Amino acid sequence: MFKKVMPLSIILSLRFLGLFLVLPIISVYALTLEGATPLLVGIVVGGYALTQAIFQVPFGNMSDKIGRKPTLLVGLLIFLVGSLIAAYATDIYTLMLGRFLQGAGAIGAVITAMISDLVEEEKRAKAMAIMGASIALSFAVSMGAGPIIGAKYGVDTLFIITAVLSVLAIILLFTKVPTPPKIKHTYHAKAKTSDILKDSNLLNMIVINAMQKGLMTVAFVLIPIILTSDAFGWKNSDLYMAYLPAMVLGLIAMGPAAVFGEKKNKPREIFLLSIILFIASFLIMGLTNSSTVFIIGVVAFFIAFNMMEPLVQSMISKFAKVHQKGAALGISNSVAYFTTFIGGTSAGLLLDISDRGTIGISMAVLAFLWLLWTFKLQNPTKYSHLFINHDDIDEDKLNTLEHEHIAEWYINDTENIVVVKYVSEAIDEDELKAKIAK
Repeated sequence: MFKKVMPLSIILSLRFLGLFLVLPIISVYALTLEGATPLLVGIVVGGYALTQAIFQVPFGNMSDKIGRKPTLLVGLLIFLVGSLIAAYATDIYTLMLGRFLQGAGAIGAVITAMISDLVEEEKRAKAMAIMGASIALSFAVSMGAGPIIGAKYGVDTLFIITAVLSVLAIILLFTKVPTPPKIKHTYHAKAKTSDILKDSNLLNMIVINAMQKGLMTVAFVLIPIILTSDAFGWKNSDLYMAYLPAMVLGLIAMGPAAVFGEKKNKPREIFLLSIILFIASFLIMGLTNSSTVFIIGVVAFFIAFNMMEPLVQSMISKFAKVHQKGAALGISNSVAYFTTFIGGTSAGLLLDISDRGTIGISMAVLAFLWLLWTFKLQNPTKYSHLFINHDDIDEDKLNTLEHEHIAEWYINDTENIVVVKYVSEAIDEDELKAKIAK
């Protein structure tokens, strides 16, 4: 499983590394360009997410028609072009165009679908956790490397590095990623958006994903602008002193959070703790006049973000039934990309009309409401999977299979197997086989 998932996770993490590298300093850089205003800067910071949201579904549909690998190639080439346009931009609108194109190469859903093609269902949650961890690692590395490289060589160099990373991802795609088999699943139900939104746990995860990503772009608009403003008077070359400890401590926190959330099956507790840190971070960054205390707020923010990131995709995959996974992940990621764009745009607008303290308190209040909402989340039930040859199954018995401890069943036509997802502590495997065998 690891060999199948890791190349795809690296491709996705290289793309996100390219997006994240510029985030720590892009807002102060964009302010120096011709035509820049705080609102337009906010759009530049979160602009990639708007086109990500728009093109998620079209890219997913394209991958079903022409194949996963060709679709990934198209997405990476668009990302490459956008990175080069951003690198050579001299005004805010050209930079905005580059950022929009970067996001238009929306390959996240395609990679998720490809992982689903390559990995058995019972291992898919672990695969999603690996993917989430790779994104979180890219995020953490970017926090340390982005400000240092950007200050020494310029933000345009960061965009050039991003273009190079996309080329490396293309090479990896055709040298290390296996071609997925064509697998047809037959389910006893079809995915409906209404069913996904009616599921309280899935809805909670959609909100968690959306709020986490939205607050991220708010932070990336505010942090560098505040630190380089008259309030603290930092230079761009000093920003690494805020981001580097955030990166290190964020990485340290990510491991225990992933273990506690996955192995101990306590993701709800991790999410609640992370939201409390989000609240504290915005209050600190909004109200303190000490640069040292402000850095503590930055560190708290990135610890909270990194604690959440490896768990989000995995939990959505666990809560969704097998026929809902693609739709649930697609809805969640699309909503998250929209809130990412809204977060950056709103932060830019708030800088125009409000002061730092009011913004910090407002974000903390929003995060507090999010905390109250998240208390409704439940930790996922642990399931086992029974695999039986389809030829050994009585179709009539299978079609009438109902039990409070059986989550779902489905037929994998290509591999000619029936998969039953059940609670092993409540049902004996032999008893379950007897219910559906000929």
